[in-house]
Amino acid sequence: MAADRTAGRALDPATLAAQAQHFVDPATGSVVPAIDVSTTYARDRDYALVGGLSYSRDDNPTYLQAESLLARLEGGAGAKLFASGMAAISAVFQTLRPGDHAVVPRGQYFGTLKMLRQTIEPMGVAVTYVDASDIDAIAAAVRPGETRLVYVETPANPTWAVTDIAAAAEVAHRAGAILAVDSTVATPVLSRPIEHGANLVVHSATKYLNGHSDVLAGAIVTAADDERWEQIGLQRALNGAVLGPFEAFLLLRGMRTLFLRVERASATAMAIAHRFDGDQRVRQVCYPGLAAFPGHAVAARQMTGGFGGMLSLRLAGGRDACLAMLSKVEVFTRATSLGGVESLIEHRWTIEQPHSDVPEDLVRLSIGIEAAGDLIADLDRALGPGP
Repeated sequence: MAADRTAGRALDPATLAAQAQHFVDPATGSVVPAIDVSTTYARDRDYALVGGLSYSRDDNPTYLQAESLLARLEGGAGAKLFASGMAAISAVFQTLRPGDHAVVPRGQYFGTLKMLRQTIEPMGVAVTYVDASDIDAIAAAVRPGETRLVYVETPANPTWAVTDIAAAAEVAHRAGAILAVDSTVATPVLSRPIEHGANLVVHSATKYLNGHSDVLAGAIVTAADDERWEQIGLQRALNGAVLGPFEAFLLLRGMRTLFLRVERASATAMAIAHRFDGDQRVRQVCYPGLAAFPGHAVAARQMTGGFGGMLSLRLAGGRDACLAMLSKVEVFTRATSLGGVESLIEHRWTIEQPHSDVPEDLVRLSIGIEAAGDLIADLDRALGPGP
């Protein structure tokens, strides 16, 4: 990475992202970081590593570029990329040992819940599931001396419930635990959990960080370069949970437009939320940006610049109305995932069967960067006449 050319002047995070931290290759003048595809690195005649790197399962220059930018955007001491969001989330929980205790949200991304129930709990880690929007519930669940991890996702998929990060951090730290926050939906554009006391921040980088639905990746950012962070790095290397250099390059490319994409998606999501809030065809609009939404005040305090590009509609006609609506959309794409430039729609209850806790009347929307009017018109037409 080239030396900072700003003579010590602080740059706005949007500028850092757009310019990949003011990158210019000092050897060639290239303004785009190169892809380093080498899997191994040479040693000199004294058998010292020439460039400080040994093997790509540990580190690679292309990983380091994206990791450095993400750590800086989150205000962390370091970041590590993983082969997927689930690999990153798993790495956090794999720092626990049999007999340890963790407190996690009852309502969060289904893949995380499935991983906890099928791999972490059988490993001997005790897990308590709570309503993480209720700080008193988190406080009642922690076990001083036993709880090692409080893990929250905010806003939480797919109801977009909000957790007070600062309050959760205080509860966790008082019990001798750490707080990890899945901030996939908020991104560092809207929220920086480390500033509110989080120890670790997790991202499914597949989603907004990359933003183009063409990379599978995950990331963890740490507040401190401590023993736990060393453990996570060793675990990544030994488990081989790394992504390829081309994927890391694409991720960095995606992060360069992160602020534009998230700001556009957030503004459009807010417009959609306002349009269908109170519509007789919609029982509830789940979106933290609405003043009447539970958790709005907390979200307004810990999110800046918007409330994210994700929202859900709970339809008055129940599951049948949801499936009928999905069959009629033309601008939205019926697909799983989120955070891309294209808008997606899905019926989560159908996707998560047979053990879903998601309401059957809920349709999840991932808002992209299309014209807001086209998306609103598509939803309005697909919803059909009112009851």
